[in-house]
Amino acid sequence: MVRPLNPTGPAQRPLRAHSDRELATEFQRALDTGDGVAGAHCVHERWMRGEFAERIDAALEILWKRAGESIPDWLPMRYVSWLPTAYEISGSFKASAGRSNIYLVLLDYSDRRGDDHGVYVGMSRYSPAQRFDQHKAGIRAAGSVLKRGIEVLTGPTLHLQHIRRADAARIEKALAEALSDAGIRVEGGH
Repeated sequence: MVRPLNPTGPAQRPLRAHSDRELATEFQRALDTGDGVAGAHCVHERWMRGEFAERIDAALEILWKRAGESIPDWLPMRYVSWLPTAYEISGSFKASAGRSNIYLVLLDYSDRRGDDHGVYVGMSRYSPAQRFDQHKAGIRAAGSVLKRGIEVLTGPTLHLQHIRRADAARIEKALAEALSDAGIRVEGGH
């Protein structure tokens, strides 16, 4: 029997202990009831387990069609090969409470060789969504986000919201370096 999910963030992976069969059952229940949060956790867990890209994309597509209004903003709208790495690296950073936010923006590099996606690492007193909108509107915009920004990758940095400015400045730079060291194309992080 599958238990209902607690409202936890994606980094906690509330479905980690579920078998593949239980995960499939929970995903179908989420689709049947239009439960975007439960469905997002199912897709996220499959992603973290290294499920094939085509299966993740198919699951994302059907979930967005059936439960789009209730999907949490931390679930990306498209497959990103290095998302598990971003969670692992981001999760290693800790900070004290404050008013600054660390954010990641998915960048489109489909016109270049290598991975189709890169990431911009930034910090701001604005929420990640507000800051992304500012970039796209040309307000203190990084050229890479203005030209290539697709969406905010909220999940990996949920725990790095409302932190001290000094911590944010340190983490922004270190996170960019660590993601780059892991082979991800990185912009920002200054």
